[in-house]
Amino acid sequence: MMKIVHSYWAYIVLLLLIFATVNAIIGLTKNKEFTDKDLRISLFTLIVMHIQLLIGLGWYFMSPAYKSLKDSGMGATMKDGTSRLLAVEHPLMMIIAIVFITIGWSKHKKKTTDNSKFKTIAVFYGLALLFVLSRIPWAQWF
Repeated sequence: MMKIVHSYWAYIVLLLLIFATVNAIIGLTKNKEFTDKDLRISLFTLIVMHIQLLIGLGWYFMSPAYKSLKDSGMGATMKDGTSRLLAVEHPLMMIIAIVFITIGWSKHKKKTTDNSKFKTIAVFYGLALLFVLSRIPWAQWF
């Protein structure tokens, strides 16, 4: 059940992260005013990502990948590409992505101009998007 929740919530996370990043890039390139709508898009993405982190951590410690890591050790896990992706790379990169989103959200609040707010969100959320896309276990997603 936890894997299903984590997987379906991931679609929401990915769509919101893409939407927030594109919204920030459009706002930056068109010199738009940073409105409450833009703030809410970025904040909602941050919240949804953190919820996914909690769901993901719950699933991780119940997952076969974690059990395999405990049973066979780190050396064996690192030698197998699929096991390494599920037990090490995916969780680590998702945590790094959430850290980037959190930093971007915190930094944008200190900016005084609309352009700098959009730029901060675009850079940090964009980097997070790259990290997420790089380590989604695509073979299991579809």
